[in-house]
Order: sequence, then structure tokens, then C-alpha cells
Amino acid sequence: MKTEITTDFPNGRLLRRTEAAEYVTETYGIPCSPKTLAKLACVSSDGPPFRMAGRTPLYPKLGLDAWAQNKIGPLVRSTSELGRRVA
Repeated sequence: MKTEITTDFPNGRLLRRTEAAEYVTETYGIPCSPKTLAKLACVSSDGPPFRMAGRTPLYPKLGLDAWAQNKIGPLVRSTSELGRRVA
């Protein structure tokens, strides 16, 4: 069995689903609940990446950071700019 050493999270710590939801909400101000993360894990490939430890999903902070930053739109000065794509 191949053992993979992961360095994508500080101190080797992964967050449980409740902690992950709190982290996203506190760090990025994006409302996020454990139920949302659970739903995304079951029916969508648009959720943050996670690993399974038995039946427990564990989320690396870097994966949560990338997911949350991807959800945040570009900086605009007016809502009329939202319809235009900036290249």
C-alpha cells in the first residue's frame, strides 16, 4: 500500500466538516454550513476537496481557500459591470 505524505495543510491538520464550514465563514465571510459541504460532497463536483478517514470527511485548509476564493467574483465598481466579462 502506497503512503502519500501531504503537505498542503499546516502542521498536517485537516478540518472536520463543521470546522471547515466555520473556517470558510470566518475567513472569507461566505455563509457556509456543514450541511452545504455535505450536499456538495454528495451531488456536486463544485465543492472543496476532502479526504475520507473512515466515514469522516476531512478538509485541507488550502483546498478550502482555493474553493472559497473561486466563489468570490471580481472586484467591480457598479452592478452594471457584472454583465460584462473582463479579460
